[in-house]
Amino acid sequence: MIQYSIEELQKLFQSSSFDKENYYKEVFKEAQYQQERLNAFVTITKNEAYETLRYTDFDLALGGIPYVLKDNYHTKGIKTTASSRMLEDYIPTYNAHIVDLLNRQGACLIGKASMDELAMGGTNTTALTGPVSNPWDSSRIAGGSSGGSAALVASGVVPFALGSDTGDSIRKPAGFCGVVGFKPTWGRISRYGLIPYASSLDTVGAFTRNVRDMAIVIEALSGRDDKDMTSSMSRVPHYLDNLDKNIQGMKIAVIQSINDEITNPLIKTNFEKVIQTFQNLGAIVSEETIPLKLMKALHPIYTIIANCEATSHLACLDGIKFGYRASGRTIEEIITRSRTQGLGTSVKHRLILGHLALATENQEKMFRKAQKVRRLIVEELNRIYKDYDIILMPNSNTIAPMLSEVTEYSLNEEKDILENHLCLANFAGTPSLSLPTGFVDHMPIAVNIMGRLFEEQTVFNCAYALEAALHFKNQYSREG
Repeated sequence: MIQYSIEELQKLFQSSSFDKENYYKEVFKEAQYQQERLNAFVTITKNEAYETLRYTDFDLALGGIPYVLKDNYHTKGIKTTASSRMLEDYIPTYNAHIVDLLNRQGACLIGKASMDELAMGGTNTTALTGPVSNPWDSSRIAGGSSGGSAALVASGVVPFALGSDTGDSIRKPAGFCGVVGFKPTWGRISRYGLIPYASSLDTVGAFTRNVRDMAIVIEALSGRDDKDMTSSMSRVPHYLDNLDKNIQGMKIAVIQSINDEITNPLIKTNFEKVIQTFQNLGAIVSEETIPLKLMKALHPIYTIIANCEATSHLACLDGIKFGYRASGRTIEEIITRSRTQGLGTSVKHRLILGHLALATENQEKMFRKAQKVRRLIVEELNRIYKDYDIILMPNSNTIAPMLSEVTEYSLNEEKDILENHLCLANFAGTPSLSLPTGFVDHMPIAVNIMGRLFEEQTVFNCAYALEAALHFKNQYSREG
């Protein structure tokens, strides 16, 4: 099967000589092949895709384009499990806002992708349907929590997929799988119909195989939605039309307290090559720093805030209001048994921590303190953004780990700064894009490009220039 970009498919679909039915037969053949290899789907929606295709206007921006949706977005009449036993049989009665937008654009949903249970994880090994494998090496993880979406784009099944990002849940698997991963500004895209994890951090985002396709997808999804009162009223630029490789004079900051943590010499060499490439393109690259004590606080601050918010948001999954129901003689017994049997170990650990931090006697010294430290971190970022357009960081200190090295207890608990630093963009709500820049030991690696609030265009332009200079895009792995 030929793996096309969105723009290539747009041109083909508008050609009378292109056999659309045969193309979709090949899509679903490939989907089944990759499912056996990667275990990345929860549900394949073949009938729904063909029904959409029958009525699609191929002149629309995404008319006829196949895509995959992370399984924590509501889809009317289609199971939405969030990869949890608690929601194993849940069929929503309405669509998430972004699903309605994509339907109106004529995009064809071919399936719902696996994820870490309830989006709580960084490995995509805690899904009810089992671990997701990396397309480049099926003995390695795809990353999480949006690993299913990342794997299906990286394997070439679809040109784009949607995920959600709370700490690094799009950008980390994008780096591990060698695709572009992007989370826009918090509020740029409506979250109506997204099963929440932590509402002050959650962001809708996407995976593609090149920057131009990402600009198309994010523009199609962005804008005000009155059903989500946190969605922004800011005007949405024409990201694709405004893409520009000329970044002469762009000011880029690299964070010394992050870069000093790179221990893999090949990743370090690659990152230095990226810096040199930006300088060759006329960008001004300088070092800045964030106090080490704040960088070391990233993991505990994220853990407390995210899990406190999750404890509140997911209280409805009790076997009474929603979700798997166990038998019991009293309501309390039903709730206890339902949550015990319906939730996985890692999710229960997180919710217990959230309850602990929200207890009256602990709120001030845990939750409130975490919020105050988060503000200090954001102030440091804002200080840097006064003088710089972009913050450039390595995406990770490692290639994708082996599946045998991680378990359901792998809650991104590594204390290393370089395994937790991408949550900076979630703390500040800023746009953040992971771009593949090479390979180490035959596995993809990436850098992360972070910009100011609502300056997605600057991030896209920076990434577009780098992508063109490195001649590194549209790669995929079918065989691993």
